[in-house]
Amino acid sequence: MTHFFHFYHLSNSTYISAMKSEPNRNYSEVTEFVLLGFITPPKVQILLFLVFLLIYMVTVVGNISMIIVIKVDSRLHMPMYFFLRNLSYLDLCYSTVIAPKTLANFLSKGKKISYNGCAAQFFFFALFVTTEGFLLAVMAFDRFSAICSPLLYPVHMSQKVCAQLVTGSYICGGINSMVQTGFTFSLRFCGENRLDHFFCDVPALIKISCADTSVNEIVLFILSAVIIITTTTVIVVSYAYILSTVLKIPSTHGRGKTFSTCGSHIAVVSLFYGAVFFMYAQPGAISSPESNKIVAVLYTLVIPMLNPLIYSLRNRDVKEAMKRILLHRK
Repeated sequence: MTHFFHFYHLSNSTYISAMKSEPNRNYSEVTEFVLLGFITPPKVQILLFLVFLLIYMVTVVGNISMIIVIKVDSRLHMPMYFFLRNLSYLDLCYSTVIAPKTLANFLSKGKKISYNGCAAQFFFFALFVTTEGFLLAVMAFDRFSAICSPLLYPVHMSQKVCAQLVTGSYICGGINSMVQTGFTFSLRFCGENRLDHFFCDVPALIKISCADTSVNEIVLFILSAVIIITTTTVIVVSYAYILSTVLKIPSTHGRGKTFSTCGSHIAVVSLFYGAVFFMYAQPGAISSPESNKIVAVLYTLVIPMLNPLIYSLRNRDVKEAMKRILLHRK
């Protein structure tokens, strides 16, 4: 989903135009890529390795713990926590697509990834990230149904409907991933194989392509725009109705208690979409590869780490479930 705003900056790249304007030459086809990652002294590389390893370990432990707690505690067998369990699964998956290879490259001199490995990494990353965007919209709709139509909530969010909504999110993610991967890896890569990134991402790949990428950029821009506009519209409209309903509750305590059920989701949505609009929606906001890498770290590692922490610290039901499980084991 972050690729929506990347293409604005790619279209202005003089490097790309220079590559496309060159006459056809006898280039050799690229069979592997070099992930340059963070270009720093060796000592800093070790420090970055330790930081990334710590973040990834917290991500794995936090998300697996959330999945287990929701699965084990029968009191959490509700639609909201069914979606939360799937969110933790997605966070675990897309951070795992990126982190292990990144950690290995910190300790490697070659930093190579095969052509097929690069395509697979991007495919699964796009799949899980796009699916998470749709799932966050589904979770907003779930809160809307629970607060604005409590009597019809069991019908609107039956077990079958919940499963269909999650499946639909994966289908949308899969379609986007297949299209983006197909368009990106149909490009020719001639000679230059160094990606100025720590994983295979569209902007870095387009920069080194020796083919005309204008059609790719337009198609992917439109596709990403549709995804972002659709999901954010569902979220904004859902919370507009929720806010309207909450404000009609006479007591302050009642309003606070009702709206508190949305607090964790609002925090997660703010992290996921806030960084996109803050960092990418401004012309010229990202002007260097290093800035792109920092934002990418936020999406691929930091947010998946923070999501389970937010839900465990802000959600009373989850905290109580964790306490019950820990006390039972003792």
